[in-house]
Amino acid sequence: MSKILMVFTSLTGNTRDMADAIAEGIKSEHVELDIKEVMYASGDDLLKYDGIALGAYTWGDGDLPDEFLDFFDEMSEVQLDGQKAIVFGSCDSSYPVFGGAVDQLVDKLKEIGAEVAEEGLKIEMSPSQSELKQCQEFGAAFAKRLVGIKQ
Repeated sequence: MSKILMVFTSLTGNTRDMADAIAEGIKSEHVELDIKEVMYASGDDLLKYDGIALGAYTWGDGDLPDEFLDFFDEMSEVQLDGQKAIVFGSCDSSYPVFGGAVDQLVDKLKEIGAEVAEEGLKIEMSPSQSELKQCQEFGAAFAKRLVGIKQ
């Protein structure tokens, strides 16, 4: 059975809402999912899973949140050898870089050998009901892709 690790952080609850909806989508495809807040995850955790979902809000002018920095550095110490991954996060278009944290995580995953299966999902601030549905579909599509590969 395919197994996915979701690692995320949320300040205001927006990225958590996205994570919850993505998790629903993944689980709807009968794929096992472990969820960790970034403060309780390590780079080595990524090696134990078939798929990876990373979620972070964008801070300031397009930066990763402070609580994601240690994990981001630890990611440099692993090689993912084609593991499938997705990235998501809440963003704020009032800043110069929209969703910069999502972009940084996508770039890091590619740098360490992951195959980013879908374009990073960026949602402006608090997700609407239709955007939560989009998050569910994002998670389900990722799970389907993993299951298809494992068969």
